[in-house]
Amino acid sequence: MPQEISLSDVKDLVGKEIGISDWITVSQKTIDGFADATDDHQFIHTDPVRAAAETPFGGTIAHGFLSLSLLSAMNYNCVPRVREQTMGINYGFDKVRFMTPVKSGAKVRGRFTMAEARFRGAGMLMVTYDVTVDIEGERKPALTATWLTIIQFDPKDRPDDA
Repeated sequence: MPQEISLSDVKDLVGKEIGISDWITVSQKTIDGFADATDDHQFIHTDPVRAAAETPFGGTIAHGFLSLSLLSAMNYNCVPRVREQTMGINYGFDKVRFMTPVKSGAKVRGRFTMAEARFRGAGMLMVTYDVTVDIEGERKPALTATWLTIIQFDPKDRPDDA
């Protein structure tokens, strides 16, 4: 479980790598479940025999959006929790690049650097992360992204120096 910090500690983390998640195995069962959830059953994801025969990957690969969707679990696994937080919200992405396919059975992990943190309104802190998703044993990452999130908190908890 990640450490807990206060709102007033957040500014000290800007520009720093703040967490590396545990490895997550991307199994064929996970890929198939994602295909069912998104109705994306392209053979490169769901047909191991055909993917082995007809692609350069040697088998099936995860959807890029599956790798991206794992960021929430990775974040929860390693990024410090803000003590005053009442809720966290995805705000979006400024940039996402899918660099290397994630083969079925591969392990991935997230690396999070806090790129920016700024208060918006009385009870919101926007945090921007530069994220890299590593693939175990691969030189290039699965993806890189600039991820924007909002931490909601009770306005009375806002630091005086914010």
